[in-house]
Amino acid sequence: MLIFIDESGDPGFKISRGSSSHFVIALVIFDEELDAEETALKIKKLRKLLKKPPSFEFKFNKCNRKLRTMFLSEIKSAIYSIRAIVFDKRAMHNSHLRNNKDDFYNFALRRVLEHNNKTIKNAKIRIDGRGERAFRQQLTNYLRQSLNSRSKKVMKNIRFRDSKNDVLIQMADMIAGSIRRYYDKNTNDSNVYHDIIKLKEEDVWEFK
Repeated sequence: MLIFIDESGDPGFKISRGSSSHFVIALVIFDEELDAEETALKIKKLRKLLKKPPSFEFKFNKCNRKLRTMFLSEIKSAIYSIRAIVFDKRAMHNSHLRNNKDDFYNFALRRVLEHNNKTIKNAKIRIDGRGERAFRQQLTNYLRQSLNSRSKKVMKNIRFRDSKNDVLIQMADMIAGSIRRYYDKNTNDSNVYHDIIKLKEEDVWEFK
């Protein structure tokens, strides 16, 4: 099992000063590595069709409506599933998480991985490389201790990837952005992208 992860929104809580009202972490799950390889090939073919260079990165916030729709439609036939967690930060009152961005991010990532209805087992996790080396090591240890035990093993390993060089991390970004846009409800395209991916959603958890 391979899982590619990215987030949309920011983990800050200063909403009146520009922080996002919602924070989403999306998991793109492949039960077989071959499915992941075939999906990556679809994305690379789309990039070539669009006459974009290999360095071009699909990012939700940098794509227009047409490009987002093309991307999501291209991967619609791929074999994968989506699990995600959605935080409405306006409804969160835990003072520690509100004042510690890294701890909030770690908490959110752990919760979406462990809230899996026993569907995630011994997974190879690939995540957009963020933060300094010390943060990545701390996150790795935190997840391993939180997710694995003698009776269960959710995570086999975790690797941090540069999204510029990994089209499946880019896919996770596009899906996370689509889900957040749906929950923000503040644009005229809030339903457009969600309508394309909703059949792939195994679970989208609105955290309360």
